[in-house]
Amino acid sequence: MRTWTVHLRPGTGPLLVPEAFAWGAALFGPLWLLFHRAWIPAVLTLCAQAAITAVAATGAAGAVAGLALAWLLGLFGQDLRRWSLARRGFVLSHVVAAATADAATMRLYTQRPELAAEGMA
Repeated sequence: MRTWTVHLRPGTGPLLVPEAFAWGAALFGPLWLLFHRAWIPAVLTLCAQAAITAVAATGAAGAVAGLALAWLLGLFGQDLRRWSLARRGFVLSHVVAAATADAATMRLYTQRPELAAEGMA
């Protein structure tokens, strides 16, 4: 079972964010953050990558620092996404446990059927 957090904003359907390692964030970094509309973390990640490149451009130190940044993005990518959702006015409303995103959505709509109508609009 995976855990999903549900974020709501009036006029939009619910957004589910998994509580898991973000492989996309670890592999693609700022592009993954931009895809999820996490603008501020994306810019800060680009700045961190530029600083790592400038300070430790050659040698093992640069590679270790780059891998550490990728690992941290994987660990905290979903949290950065939640933070960006909160800045855009989404409120954490539920926590759902399910095997897949579709199962989590169905479980949410079973408990709160009024959200299904909002998600369709």
